[in-house]
Amino acid sequence: MIAFYQDLLHYEFLQKALFTSIMVGIICGVIGSFIILRGMALIGDAISHAVLPGVAISYMIGINFFYGAVITGILTALGIGYINQNSRIKNDSAIGIVFSAAFAIGVILIAKANSSINLDRILFGNVLSVRSSDMWMTLIIGAIVLLTVIFFYKELLVSTFDPTFAAAYGLPNKLIHYVIMILLTMVTVASLQTVGVILVVAMLITPAATAYLLTNRLWFMIVLAALFGAISSIIGLYYSFVYNLPSGAVIVLVATALFLLAFFFSPKQGLLWRSVRTKKKTVTIQK
Repeated sequence: MIAFYQDLLHYEFLQKALFTSIMVGIICGVIGSFIILRGMALIGDAISHAVLPGVAISYMIGINFFYGAVITGILTALGIGYINQNSRIKNDSAIGIVFSAAFAIGVILIAKANSSINLDRILFGNVLSVRSSDMWMTLIIGAIVLLTVIFFYKELLVSTFDPTFAAAYGLPNKLIHYVIMILLTMVTVASLQTVGVILVVAMLITPAATAYLLTNRLWFMIVLAALFGAISSIIGLYYSFVYNLPSGAVIVLVATALFLLAFFFSPKQGLLWRSVRTKKKTVTIQK
């Protein structure tokens, strides 16, 4: 730990990696809370895979992959909604059709431009090679996500838990849904450098799911999810740096470990305490 701290003070690339990892953990936790409560986990998975063509095209024409990935992600979200609303195909099937097609296109594009694109870096991430431009882009995206949630918290709260009341109250549910989709796409793109396409959905879901087991209040769930995301990023970066392991995979495993702790030991929802309460009730009834 001391050696890691000393390296952190001396190496700029490690400072960038830590800052970017923490920011990614926070924004994934924040937007992931709404993804969990709205039952949009599959859409998160779809967008994380569907940005691959945009990343490939961006590399091929020599621009920042953020722009191509965001455009592809938004088109994917719109495509899923269009198919679902204009056919008998249900939402989960529409997700499978669109994201698998987009992912396949991305693989083909990367195969055509394999001299300039590192597929492993896109799929699994490498936070230790993060550039200054990536760090600042992550900071900007984080600010946009956090400010949106802060300023429109009430609208997001009502539309998440009671869409019917929100519509009656005059809130534009569809617009709010697509705003969340855009934020989700931006967070996904910001997370590519840290955990990669394949593992980004885990950072969107796992910290938020952990927080969901510990509280019934949305604002507290958001805070806890952001905290768990940041902790996972810090610990994951430490072990990946010290033991020369893939950063994205280690960060996700730390997040999973935190989830398992909550799953078993949460005071209200934990498996252990539920079994204890069940046994107490059984003993009381037998008496």
